[in-house]
Amino acid sequence: MHWHQKGVEEVFDELNASPHSISSEEAGRRLAEVGRNELTTKRQKTPFELLLDQFKDFMIIVLIAAAIVSSLIGEVADAAAILVILVLNAFIGFVQEYRAERAIEALRMLAAPETTVVRDGTIRTIPAADLVPGDIVLLDAGKIVPADLRLIDVALLEINESSLTGESAPVKKSVQPISREDIPLGDRRNMAYSGTFVTYGRGSGVVVETGMNTEFGKIAALIQTSEDLRTPLQRRLAVFGKYLAFAAIGISTIVFVVGVIRGEQIILIFLTAVSLAVAAIPEALPAVVTIALSIGANRMVQSKALIRKLPAVESLGSVTFICSDKTGTLTENKMKVEEIYAAGEVYRVTGVGYDPHGEFLDPEGRAVDLSKQARWHLFFRGLVLNNDASVIGRNGTYEVIGDPTEIALVVMAAKAGLPKEDAEQRHPRVEELPFDSERRMMTTVHAAGDRFISYTKGALDVILERSAQELNAQAKPSSLNPEQKVKIAGKGDELAAQGLRVLGIAYKFYDKKPPADPDILERNLIFIGLVGIVDPPRAEAKEAIALCRQAGIQPVMITGDHPLTAKNIGRRLGLINEHADMLTGEELAGLPLVEFEERVQYIRIYARVAPEQKVKIVKALQDKGEICAMTGDGVNDAPALKRADVGVAMGITGTDVAKEASDMILLDDNFATIVAAVREGRRIYDNIRRFIRYTMTSNSGEIWTIFLAPFLGLPIPLLPIHILWINLVTDGLPGLALTAERSEADIMRRPPRHPKESVFAHGMTSHIIWVGLLMGAVSLVSQAGSLYFKFGDWRTMVFTVLTLSQMGHVLAIRSEKQSLFTQGLLTNKPLLGAVLLTFFLQLSTIYVPFMQEIFKTKPLGVRELAVTLAISSLVFVAVEIEKAWGRLRS
Repeated sequence: MHWHQKGVEEVFDELNASPHSISSEEAGRRLAEVGRNELTTKRQKTPFELLLDQFKDFMIIVLIAAAIVSSLIGEVADAAAILVILVLNAFIGFVQEYRAERAIEALRMLAAPETTVVRDGTIRTIPAADLVPGDIVLLDAGKIVPADLRLIDVALLEINESSLTGESAPVKKSVQPISREDIPLGDRRNMAYSGTFVTYGRGSGVVVETGMNTEFGKIAALIQTSEDLRTPLQRRLAVFGKYLAFAAIGISTIVFVVGVIRGEQIILIFLTAVSLAVAAIPEALPAVVTIALSIGANRMVQSKALIRKLPAVESLGSVTFICSDKTGTLTENKMKVEEIYAAGEVYRVTGVGYDPHGEFLDPEGRAVDLSKQARWHLFFRGLVLNNDASVIGRNGTYEVIGDPTEIALVVMAAKAGLPKEDAEQRHPRVEELPFDSERRMMTTVHAAGDRFISYTKGALDVILERSAQELNAQAKPSSLNPEQKVKIAGKGDELAAQGLRVLGIAYKFYDKKPPADPDILERNLIFIGLVGIVDPPRAEAKEAIALCRQAGIQPVMITGDHPLTAKNIGRRLGLINEHADMLTGEELAGLPLVEFEERVQYIRIYARVAPEQKVKIVKALQDKGEICAMTGDGVNDAPALKRADVGVAMGITGTDVAKEASDMILLDDNFATIVAAVREGRRIYDNIRRFIRYTMTSNSGEIWTIFLAPFLGLPIPLLPIHILWINLVTDGLPGLALTAERSEADIMRRPPRHPKESVFAHGMTSHIIWVGLLMGAVSLVSQAGSLYFKFGDWRTMVFTVLTLSQMGHVLAIRSEKQSLFTQGLLTNKPLLGAVLLTFFLQLSTIYVPFMQEIFKTKPLGVRELAVTLAISSLVFVAVEIEKAWGRLRS
């Protein structure tokens, strides 16, 4: 029999599990037995395989073969030295790739989904990968089903199974066994399958299958492919690398041919040409980009931004619009009831935070005891019963669970002397219609003696529309005419204009238990009153919005709240002025697309917007060429998050579905965190550009030096081991240390980078060519001068000048505008350490006897070394002059 054919008790018996929960000890034993609840992915390479990969490059193989041939004809020492350098280079390449893979794996683990289970008789959150058969999983709207479950309890539970069956309509679930064995997955109403998600209601189920044994796992096993995780920049650099490889091989061929014509020793000129090709091809670029992006992503986690997809780090630097939810992102999401209204009476509510002590003040400021008045008792009772939050006091502190708005209502009722627990004991919930963003309300049904009562809470305009009567001052229902509705709505507008969130509450009696049908429960209601809840703007959000504007990024607020509330909050945040453009969801629905696209770049607030309309906003902005980041937390936000250039889910209030659709998760639900992530994204991209500028210019210098020497009548200036050594020590530590560079002072005063802008833009190509040519020129001048004036060993001088000029270059390009003397040497200590280490390593090749043998160098005297340093410093001086000229022009 299949799981769907068995009754609930039979399922628990077969799983040898309790309907109450399994213990942590038993869960650990089962995890060891069945394995983790995750899909197996493509096998990762072992460290040894990664190391071997470093020797698979064609040019490396040619160089190794040439070194072996060289040893066979008697040049054993030279060949051995070349092989040692190649092994060191391979080791550095291995370390870079290994770090990149580990960093990506660490990010993947950080973003691993969690689930709510019952273990040891208590509700707790655990990683979904730790689920085992027999675990009881709790489900509610927005949650992704983490494993295959046999449902044991449902409350209007509906699940979207389109990822499994292709059917887009949600499936209503039940717990009854199904007798048919071969029934399709979509008709197994008592099952919830891994990878599907809850769209409505609540429920629980017992885990029956995990990992590759789930229905989703069986499909994954058939279609598993490796995903291309490279970022757009990495893909562009890979293509560039191929073109560069062809160019390097072409130049090396010319060097070889010219050398042969000039009568150079064939094996030596061949090794030189191949070494030049190896050094000129920046094979480390993709790995360094990965390291820079993943290290940056890990830094973002410290700032409460969790990157789920590495390309998002790159995209952040291009964002031009940030469309943010209001509640909890731009505001604190620590709600407090400020004002209540019923039957023409208004009271202010005092108190601090979640403390259930406070007073109700009339317009004259007098404290009034409302708990004894029947009308207000019904008001408070309705707001705590139609509520899924709880506030638990312990030793003067308060633990809160649930939605912040509902928490505020529980606290307010406690101030009136009506604890939630007491109300729930007297009037247990028997039915419910959960809140959803389309209805904009929630209804619960409760036992009331031998009758039943429903309470409906939601947006004031919706509650008024569904109400036919009002509870009057005598606590009796009376007719509610259009004029009275306008008056009540006016009070709501008054509170909304003060920045308060306004909710209405209504009720209805039944002689027998009603069905969970909106047409029955949410029609002909009796309106009780309304509450005004304040959600103060975050202090840091105003500063972050100003920083956005300074950086050329337009912040936009999207909310389901009343337009007056939205405008008030927007004004307090500095988001709008009196004349700023604001649009409501109703206006957006009726606006022709062409007209909306003309206005979309000028709208700063969207009020009363449904989540589905976010897609329309994103698409319109993208059609105008904007790069859009969009926040969201609900199931219905997922399409907009996927459509946005950077989808941002809320880490605290976000549903599993929203998180899965996102590129980035805000662990603190804070707008300022998005802005901090944009800043970090820009810094990372700048540092990648620095690394490319440095590496390509160094390679350019080596190419110019060797390529021009024969045409100037000079001997081959560098031996193969010199070329490989320079490539090892200069492209290694100093290059990587550049990725730790701090952000430029003006990083958030620049306009966003266009996503199609080349990484070589803003004069980088010309810089690579002319500075590389300058490196080659100073190296060849030192060679010619040494030969002509018989001043020192010419080969040692060329070797040292080229290495040290690259050290000068790396210090000069730390900033594209600022002088090194303004920045200070100590502001990037890893780079300073790398430069000093490289300098001393270079000196060791000149002054350590066994190194002299290997590198064919001779000691330089004090004068020769001073001249070498002076000539090398010309590159540093020239780049500083280039920056000074740029500052003058700007």
